[in-house]
Amino acid sequence: MSPRQRLQPAERRAQLLAVAARLFAAHPYDEVLMEDIADHAGVSRALLYRHFPNKRDLFAALYGQVAEQLLAQTRLDPADSLVEQLTEGLDAHIEYFAQNRNTVLAANRVLAGDRVIQTIIAGELDSLRERLLGVLPLDDDRTREAVSGVLKSWLVFVQVLCVDWLTEETCTAAELRDVCIGAVLGAVRPLLDEDPAPDWPH
Repeated sequence: MSPRQRLQPAERRAQLLAVAARLFAAHPYDEVLMEDIADHAGVSRALLYRHFPNKRDLFAALYGQVAEQLLAQTRLDPADSLVEQLTEGLDAHIEYFAQNRNTVLAANRVLAGDRVIQTIIAGELDSLRERLLGVLPLDDDRTREAVSGVLKSWLVFVQVLCVDWLTEETCTAAELRDVCIGAVLGAVRPLLDEDPAPDWPH
């Protein structure tokens, strides 16, 4: 182990999360030990436990950071077409999922019953739903409520579909993205007076 480098608490926390991100991405959740994270970070176990009392808390902090980063990469701008925005957001998520398969499977399978992890996931999905509602042509509150319900179900569909895809890639990432786009357009078109994607096939 190299000599420990003195860091400010925020810097140390960021370093520990970066190390944890690499290990959780490379190995299944159950195979990653707190001792391994401490060793790879070059810190004592006591120091690691001062920042994160247990592995679940460390993973939750990491996945919360991931959710924030993915939201930052999901840019929804009314100046762009809906399909362009959906493509950009889905590509960012699917690319992260593919590169961090073990991390995503841990959050959605191993820790599927964990309230903290699921609250993080639900929070990201709610943020995405609100962003989509902000760029769709919604004429009144009744339409907004109907579309909001559809989007809530669609986002869960996308989550389940992408997690299943990680376990068995039955199609390409581009095909997966287009299935998701086609699904949401087909679902919201009957509720809208204006087609949100006239160039996308019906």
